[in-house]
Amino acid sequence: MSPPPPASTDLMHVVAVALVDADGRVLVQQRPEGTPMAGLWEFPGGKIDPGETPEAALIRELREELGIEVAQACLAPAVFASEPLGARHLLLLLYACRKWQGVPEAHHAAALKWVRPVQLHALAMPPADKPMIGLLEALL
Repeated sequence: MSPPPPASTDLMHVVAVALVDADGRVLVQQRPEGTPMAGLWEFPGGKIDPGETPEAALIRELREELGIEVAQACLAPAVFASEPLGARHLLLLLYACRKWQGVPEAHHAAALKWVRPVQLHALAMPPADKPMIGLLEALL
């Protein structure tokens, strides 16, 4: 067991969403070439800007990344992950959402894919996303 990180660890707060369609599938996006962890599949989302709430950040990120509109009332907190990330520490908050406006398009991702929750286990995903899969399966 490794010792806890020092109190001065720089936390990186990130939000993501499990968009769930009418068939119970979840949307994942592939990280583009030239970015950290390129080629891995992840839940759409991004960093929380200073002064933003997690929900406001997620609504903004979904508009920018996928071109969809989501109401705050449609975002349900689902699960979180805590993962070392180099000199920083990632705190990832995952929400579930079943209702949005528009058709998701890959504005900043290499590709989008709708998969059943059980299929997430077979995808190459960032370390912080992997532990969320089992809990997401149980929730959906």
